[in-house]
Amino acid sequence: MAGSTAKTARNLIFVATLALGLSACFRPLYGPTASGAPLSAVLASIQVEPARTAQGQERLGHYLRSELVFDLDGSGTPTEKKYRLSLAASETVQTPIVSSITGRAEAATLVGTASYKVQTLAGDRTITEGVAQGTATYDRSSQRFASLRAARDAEIRLAKLLSDQIKTRVAAILATQP
Repeated sequence: MAGSTAKTARNLIFVATLALGLSACFRPLYGPTASGAPLSAVLASIQVEPARTAQGQERLGHYLRSELVFDLDGSGTPTEKKYRLSLAASETVQTPIVSSITGRAEAATLVGTASYKVQTLAGDRTITEGVAQGTATYDRSSQRFASLRAARDAEIRLAKLLSDQIKTRVAAILATQP
């Protein structure tokens, strides 16, 4: 019994020492960046360009840009821009559930993709680039307006989801930039 207690205490001390040593390896995402500037100030220095979209999908591009402008610099105060964020967005609609009685889709899934690239304002250096993907579902109704409103709400949710992904990825990279 005493040997078991000593072994447990030794294991706890080992785990605590390991956790303490590894805690120095992590940097809080929203703390100061490697350059010493607050991350919120660095994110506010990103100029968000209008998203390129296919004809008929402009609304997703508008919602995505609006969400990113608010997420990156929701303060509304003018700041000097150092970076440019370019976007290209697309969406498709999938209708996996079709009523056997009416032959109409009862639900739909919006599948969205947003390619992004962060460059210096002069365009001479690419900081990061990537692709964010997401889905949003909605129910379709026999009432036309209800279906249109549900589809629009799904587009807004999809834009928020893509915006969150892009902001998190960009913040993680810019936090390490000198």
